[in-house]
Amino acid sequence: MLEIRQIPVLEDNYVYLVHEPVEKLTAVVDPAVTDEVMSAAASAGWTITHILNTHHHFDHVGGNEEIRDKTGCTIVGPRADRDRIPGIEIELGDGDLFQFGAATARVFDVPGHTKGHIAYWFEADKALFCGDTLFALGCGRMFEGTPGQFWPSLKKLRDLPDETRVFCAHEYTQANARFALSIDPDNVELTMRSKEIDALRAHGIPTVPSVLAAEKATNPFLRADQPEIAAQLGMEGRDPIDIFAEIRHRKDNF
Repeated sequence: MLEIRQIPVLEDNYVYLVHEPVEKLTAVVDPAVTDEVMSAAASAGWTITHILNTHHHFDHVGGNEEIRDKTGCTIVGPRADRDRIPGIEIELGDGDLFQFGAATARVFDVPGHTKGHIAYWFEADKALFCGDTLFALGCGRMFEGTPGQFWPSLKKLRDLPDETRVFCAHEYTQANARFALSIDPDNVELTMRSKEIDALRAHGIPTVPSVLAAEKATNPFLRADQPEIAAQLGMEGRDPIDIFAEIRHRKDNF
């Protein structure tokens, strides 16, 4: 039912317009900027009614107040980080349902990248808006959280259905693929996916959204509890949290 338009902004951000056609509602997910968002909405003939924020970083909330001032829209965001979300009116947390016209999003608390990060899952539309928690072949840097928070957050998202489309907020996939191959060089599916990603980027084509089934098979950050990853790292028998922390450390220094 939902119509989703992807807006590339800044250096590598993606902002999303999500249109619900029954009640003619339009949400902007993580508006980093104003002008490109307003232009894309006007081009589609849509009126922005909501902003859905996943976390407080400026490249996700930078357009909040100006877009609200121009449209009168309602700003929705994480209850756990309400003090850092400009203009927040509706606060959401783990297990909440957000009714967006005829569509419904389930909300997950997914701390790790930041302490107050949330994700929105529109089950009927197979659409997950996960900000900077999960990327195609990667995950966000651990700026505020801990491995003990981040790994359970990723497992929550991994538990969603295979056909879920992952609308993450950055085009990092090509670099993520190079790192993933350093962790998991014998993964045939990963090798094939990396080649496909290179071909897409060579033509300026987005690699996002990805499909969760592919992330489960090839994203090392979702596989910290799998024996083959532990073996590659020389960490057989170790707690998955420790393995995740090691993968994140290696990515930070890759």
